[in-house]
Amino acid sequence: MVARTDGPRLGFQKVPDPAPGKNRVHLDFTTKDLDAEVLRLVAAGASEVGRHQVGESFRWVVLADPEGNAFCVAGQ
Repeated sequence: MVARTDGPRLGFQKVPDPAPGKNRVHLDFTTKDLDAEVLRLVAAGASEVGRHQVGESFRWVVLADPEGNAFCVAGQ
């Protein structure tokens, strides 16, 4: 994890097997307002792939950019 207390954080996660297809990097972002951010990204050209929730409070949305590269946005 590369972290600063006053800015963006970048983390790396090891996975057992690479994902099939061209998407060799999968970025995860966090936001304070998940629903508003997803709407903004879809309006900018992303497509929603799926919604997920663990427990009562942790939610994230998988999206794809116009070229099909997947990324996630999670609520804080």
